[in-house]
Amino acid sequence: MSRIASIFQQLHKRDRRALIPYITAGDPEPWVTVPLMHALVTAGADILELGVPFSDPMADGPVIQRASERALKNRVRLVDVLNMVREFRAKDDKTPVVLMGYLNPIEVMGYERFAAAAAAAGVDGALTVDLPPEEAGAFTPVLRRHNLDAIFLIAPTSGEERVSRIAAAASGFIYYVSLRGVTGAAHLDVNEVEAKLKSIRRHTRLPLGVGFGINSPEMAAAMARIADAVVVGSAIVRRIEEMAGTPDRVLGEVPAFVASLRRAMDSATVSPEQVSGGRA
Repeated sequence: MSRIASIFQQLHKRDRRALIPYITAGDPEPWVTVPLMHALVTAGADILELGVPFSDPMADGPVIQRASERALKNRVRLVDVLNMVREFRAKDDKTPVVLMGYLNPIEVMGYERFAAAAAAAGVDGALTVDLPPEEAGAFTPVLRRHNLDAIFLIAPTSGEERVSRIAAAASGFIYYVSLRGVTGAAHLDVNEVEAKLKSIRRHTRLPLGVGFGINSPEMAAAMARIADAVVVGSAIVRRIEEMAGTPDRVLGEVPAFVASLRRAMDSATVSPEQVSGGRA
Protein backbone atom coordinates (compact mmCIF):
# COMPACT_ATOMS: atom_id res chain seq x y z
CA MET A 1 0.00 0.00 0.00
CA SER A 2 1.30 3.45 -0.88
CA ARG A 3 2.02 6.06 1.78
CA ILE A 4 -0.86 8.17 0.50
CA ALA A 5 -3.37 5.31 0.64
CA SER A 6 -2.08 4.29 4.06
CA ILE A 7 -2.46 7.73 5.62
CA PHE A 8 -5.99 8.13 4.31
CA GLN A 9 -6.88 4.68 5.61
CA GLN A 10 -5.52 5.54 9.06
CA LEU A 11 -7.34 8.86 9.13
CA HIS A 12 -10.60 7.31 7.97
CA LYS A 13 -10.52 4.83 10.86
CA ARG A 14 -10.28 7.74 13.27
CA ASP A 15 -12.76 9.99 11.43
CA ARG A 16 -10.09 12.59 10.83
CA ARG A 17 -9.32 14.61 7.71
CA ALA A 18 -5.96 15.00 6.05
CA LEU A 19 -4.25 18.36 6.35
CA ILE A 20 -2.06 19.06 3.32
CA PRO A 21 0.05 22.22 3.57
CA TYR A 22 1.79 23.53 0.46
CA ILE A 23 5.19 25.21 0.41
CA THR A 24 7.43 26.14 -2.51
CA ALA A 25 10.77 24.34 -2.36
CA GLY A 26 13.61 26.80 -1.85
CA ASP A 27 11.47 29.63 -0.47
CA PRO A 28 12.55 31.76 1.31
CA GLU A 29 15.96 30.02 1.34
CA PRO A 30 16.91 26.49 0.22
CA TRP A 31 18.19 25.52 3.68
CA VAL A 32 14.78 26.26 5.22
CA THR A 33 12.77 23.76 3.18
CA VAL A 34 13.63 20.43 4.82
CA PRO A 35 13.49 21.68 8.44
CA LEU A 36 10.18 23.33 7.59
CA MET A 37 8.82 20.07 6.16
CA HIS A 38 9.64 18.31 9.43
CA ALA A 39 8.14 21.16 11.47
CA LEU A 40 4.92 21.02 9.45
CA VAL A 41 4.57 17.30 10.17
CA THR A 42 5.10 17.94 13.87
CA ALA A 43 2.43 20.64 13.67
CA GLY A 44 -0.11 18.17 12.30
CA ALA A 45 0.38 17.90 8.55
CA ASP A 46 -0.57 14.49 7.14
CA ILE A 47 0.69 14.94 3.57
CA LEU A 48 3.15 17.53 2.30
CA GLU A 49 2.67 19.27 -1.03
CA LEU A 50 6.02 20.56 -2.24
CA GLY A 51 5.99 23.06 -5.06
CA VAL A 52 8.58 22.76 -7.82
CA PRO A 53 9.60 26.33 -8.78
CA PHE A 54 8.63 27.27 -12.32
CA SER A 55 9.00 30.48 -14.30
CA ASP A 56 5.38 30.59 -15.51
CA PRO A 57 3.11 29.13 -12.78
CA MET A 58 -0.12 29.93 -14.60
CA ALA A 59 -2.55 28.32 -12.14
CA ASP A 60 -1.06 30.11 -9.17
CA GLY A 61 -1.97 33.51 -7.85
CA PRO A 62 0.55 36.29 -7.19
CA VAL A 63 1.58 34.99 -3.76
CA ILE A 64 2.80 31.62 -5.02
CA GLN A 65 4.11 33.15 -8.24
CA ARG A 66 6.41 35.34 -6.16
CA ALA A 67 7.49 32.30 -4.13
CA SER A 68 8.54 30.59 -7.37
CA GLU A 69 10.45 33.70 -8.37
CA ARG A 70 12.31 33.75 -5.05
CA ALA A 71 13.15 30.06 -5.29
CA LEU A 72 14.39 30.40 -8.87
CA LYS A 73 16.59 33.31 -7.79
CA ASN A 74 17.97 30.88 -5.20
CA ARG A 75 18.79 28.57 -8.16
CA VAL A 76 16.43 25.82 -6.99
CA ARG A 77 15.60 23.41 -9.81
CA LEU A 78 13.75 20.10 -10.06
CA VAL A 79 16.84 18.07 -9.20
CA ASP A 80 17.33 20.19 -6.07
CA VAL A 81 13.73 19.56 -5.03
CA LEU A 82 14.28 15.82 -5.34
CA ASN A 83 17.40 16.12 -3.20
CA MET A 84 15.34 17.94 -0.56
CA VAL A 85 12.84 15.09 -0.49
CA ARG A 86 15.71 12.60 -0.17
CA GLU A 87 17.08 14.57 2.79
CA PHE A 88 13.61 14.68 4.38
CA ARG A 89 13.28 10.90 4.00
CA ALA A 90 16.43 10.37 6.07
CA LYS A 91 14.35 11.20 9.16
CA ASP A 92 10.76 10.64 8.00
CA ASP A 93 9.80 7.58 5.98
CA LYS A 94 6.06 7.78 6.69
CA THR A 95 4.70 11.19 5.67
CA PRO A 96 3.64 11.28 2.00
CA VAL A 97 5.20 13.94 -0.21
CA VAL A 98 3.47 15.13 -3.38
CA LEU A 99 5.30 17.27 -5.90
CA MET A 100 3.15 20.03 -7.36
CA GLY A 101 4.34 21.76 -10.48
CA TYR A 102 4.25 22.09 -14.24
CA LEU A 103 5.13 19.77 -17.08
CA ASN A 104 8.07 21.60 -18.65
CA PRO A 105 10.77 20.67 -16.07
CA ILE A 106 9.58 17.06 -16.14
CA GLU A 107 9.70 16.91 -19.93
CA VAL A 108 13.20 18.38 -19.91
CA MET A 109 14.32 15.64 -17.51
CA GLY A 110 12.32 12.97 -19.33
CA TYR A 111 9.37 11.00 -17.96
CA GLU A 112 11.27 7.82 -17.14
CA ARG A 113 14.22 9.57 -15.59
CA PHE A 114 11.96 11.83 -13.54
CA ALA A 115 9.79 8.99 -12.25
CA ALA A 116 12.79 6.85 -11.34
CA ALA A 117 14.54 9.74 -9.59
CA ALA A 118 11.39 10.82 -7.77
CA ALA A 119 10.68 7.31 -6.52
CA ALA A 120 14.29 6.87 -5.41
CA ALA A 121 14.14 10.16 -3.52
CA GLY A 122 10.97 9.16 -1.70
CA VAL A 123 8.31 11.12 -3.59
CA ASP A 124 4.81 9.59 -3.44
CA GLY A 125 2.91 11.41 -6.17
CA ALA A 126 2.92 14.17 -8.75
CA LEU A 127 0.35 16.85 -9.44
CA THR A 128 1.19 18.35 -12.81
CA VAL A 129 -1.10 21.33 -13.11
CA ASP A 130 -0.92 21.87 -16.87
CA LEU A 131 -1.24 18.21 -17.86
CA PRO A 132 -4.89 17.22 -18.41
CA PRO A 133 -5.77 13.52 -18.39
CA GLU A 134 -6.40 13.59 -22.14
CA GLU A 135 -2.70 14.35 -22.67
CA ALA A 136 -1.28 12.26 -19.84
CA GLY A 137 -1.37 8.88 -21.59
CA ALA A 138 2.41 8.71 -21.89
CA PHE A 139 3.10 10.03 -18.40
CA THR A 140 0.78 8.31 -15.92
CA PRO A 141 1.83 4.74 -16.86
CA VAL A 142 5.45 5.72 -16.18
CA LEU A 143 4.49 7.09 -12.77
CA ARG A 144 2.61 3.93 -11.90
CA ARG A 145 5.51 1.69 -12.92
CA HIS A 146 7.47 3.48 -10.23
CA ASN A 147 4.61 3.33 -7.66
CA LEU A 148 3.93 7.05 -7.88
CA ASP A 149 0.40 8.42 -7.73
CA ALA A 150 -0.90 10.65 -10.53
CA ILE A 151 -2.97 13.35 -8.89
CA PHE A 152 -5.32 15.47 -10.98
CA LEU A 153 -7.34 18.62 -10.48
CA ILE A 154 -11.09 18.89 -10.93
CA ALA A 155 -12.47 22.39 -11.50
CA PRO A 156 -15.86 23.79 -10.46
CA THR A 157 -16.73 23.96 -14.17
CA SER A 158 -15.91 20.30 -14.89
CA GLY A 159 -18.94 18.42 -16.22
CA GLU A 160 -19.93 14.85 -15.41
CA GLU A 161 -18.14 13.32 -18.40
CA ARG A 162 -14.90 15.11 -17.63
CA VAL A 163 -15.10 14.26 -13.93
CA SER A 164 -15.49 10.61 -14.87
CA ARG A 165 -12.45 10.79 -17.17
CA ILE A 166 -10.31 12.46 -14.50
CA ALA A 167 -11.42 9.97 -11.86
CA ALA A 168 -10.41 7.07 -14.10
CA ALA A 169 -6.92 8.53 -14.60
CA ALA A 170 -6.25 9.59 -11.01
CA SER A 171 -4.74 7.75 -8.09
CA GLY A 172 -3.88 8.66 -4.50
CA PHE A 173 -6.50 11.36 -4.16
CA ILE A 174 -8.32 13.90 -6.30
CA TYR A 175 -7.74 17.60 -5.79
CA TYR A 176 -10.91 19.66 -6.15
CA VAL A 177 -10.31 23.32 -6.96
CA SER A 178 -12.84 24.98 -4.68
CA LEU A 179 -13.31 28.18 -6.67
CA ARG A 180 -12.93 29.71 -10.09
CA GLY A 181 -9.64 31.51 -10.48
CA VAL A 182 -6.07 31.12 -9.29
CA THR A 183 -4.66 30.05 -5.95
CA GLY A 184 -5.25 32.49 -3.14
CA ALA A 185 -8.49 33.88 -4.55
CA ALA A 186 -11.41 34.68 -2.28
CA HIS A 187 -15.20 34.20 -2.22
CA LEU A 188 -15.28 30.50 -1.34
CA ASP A 189 -18.84 29.12 -1.27
CA VAL A 190 -18.95 26.13 1.09
CA ASN A 191 -22.39 24.99 -0.04
CA GLU A 192 -21.32 25.01 -3.67
CA VAL A 193 -18.21 23.00 -2.82
CA GLU A 194 -20.25 20.45 -0.87
CA ALA A 195 -22.65 19.94 -3.77
CA LYS A 196 -19.79 19.43 -6.21
CA LEU A 197 -18.04 16.93 -3.94
CA LYS A 198 -21.22 14.89 -3.72
CA SER A 199 -21.35 14.84 -7.52
CA ILE A 200 -17.69 13.78 -7.82
CA ARG A 201 -18.14 10.96 -5.31
CA ARG A 202 -20.51 9.27 -7.75
CA HIS A 203 -17.50 8.67 -10.00
CA THR A 204 -14.75 7.61 -7.61
CA ARG A 205 -13.87 6.07 -4.27
CA LEU A 206 -10.63 8.04 -4.06
CA PRO A 207 -10.32 10.58 -1.24
CA LEU A 208 -11.26 14.12 -2.24
CA GLY A 209 -9.06 17.02 -1.21
CA VAL A 210 -10.17 20.64 -1.44
CA GLY A 211 -7.84 23.57 -2.03
CA PHE A 212 -7.65 27.17 -3.36
CA GLY A 213 -9.08 29.88 -1.13
CA ILE A 214 -8.71 28.18 2.27
CA ASN A 215 -6.99 30.85 4.34
CA SER A 216 -8.09 30.49 7.98
CA PRO A 217 -8.73 27.88 10.65
CA GLU A 218 -12.46 28.56 10.33
CA MET A 219 -12.46 27.86 6.61
CA ALA A 220 -10.27 24.76 7.10
CA ALA A 221 -12.81 23.48 9.64
CA ALA A 222 -15.68 24.10 7.24
CA MET A 223 -13.92 22.15 4.49
CA ALA A 224 -13.01 19.34 6.90
CA ARG A 225 -16.71 18.72 7.49
CA ILE A 226 -17.29 17.93 3.80
CA ALA A 227 -13.96 16.75 2.31
CA ASP A 228 -11.40 14.04 2.99
CA ALA A 229 -8.48 16.47 2.87
CA VAL A 230 -7.86 20.19 3.18
CA VAL A 231 -5.08 21.77 1.12
CA VAL A 232 -3.71 25.14 2.24
CA GLY A 233 -1.15 26.96 0.12
CA SER A 234 -1.32 30.71 -0.38
CA ALA A 235 -2.13 31.44 3.27
CA ILE A 236 1.06 29.62 4.26
CA VAL A 237 3.24 31.03 1.49
CA ARG A 238 2.02 34.56 2.29
CA ARG A 239 3.31 34.16 5.84
CA ILE A 240 6.63 32.90 4.51
CA GLU A 241 6.84 35.95 2.24
CA GLU A 242 6.19 38.30 5.14
CA MET A 243 9.14 36.76 6.99
CA ALA A 244 11.43 36.42 3.96
CA GLY A 245 14.08 38.62 5.54
CA THR A 246 14.09 36.57 8.75
CA PRO A 247 13.91 32.92 7.65
CA ASP A 248 14.48 31.59 11.16
CA ARG A 249 11.03 32.94 12.09
CA VAL A 250 9.48 30.83 9.35
CA LEU A 251 10.36 27.64 11.24
CA GLY A 252 8.38 28.80 14.27
CA GLU A 253 5.49 30.89 13.00
CA VAL A 254 4.44 28.91 9.93
CA PRO A 255 4.13 25.59 11.83
CA ALA A 256 2.17 27.46 14.51
CA PHE A 257 -0.34 28.54 11.86
CA VAL A 258 -0.57 24.99 10.53
CA ALA A 259 -1.15 23.72 14.06
CA SER A 260 -4.08 26.14 14.35
CA LEU A 261 -5.54 24.65 11.16
CA ARG A 262 -5.12 21.15 12.58
CA ARG A 263 -6.90 22.05 15.81
CA ALA A 264 -9.78 23.67 13.96
CA MET A 265 -10.18 20.71 11.62
CA ASP A 266 -10.14 18.21 14.48
CA SER A 267 -12.62 20.19 16.51
CA ALA A 268 -14.97 20.11 13.54
CA THR A 269 -14.79 16.39 12.85
CA VAL A 270 -13.78 14.31 15.89
CA SER A 271 -14.54 14.00 19.59
CA PRO A 272 -12.20 15.42 22.26
CA GLU A 273 -11.21 11.85 23.18
CA GLN A 274 -10.07 11.17 19.61
CA VAL A 275 -8.14 14.44 19.43
CA SER A 276 -6.30 13.64 22.67
CA GLY A 277 -5.12 10.42 21.08
CA GLY A 278 -2.69 12.34 18.91
CA ARG A 279 -1.91 12.24 15.21
CA ALA A 280 -2.80 9.21 13.11
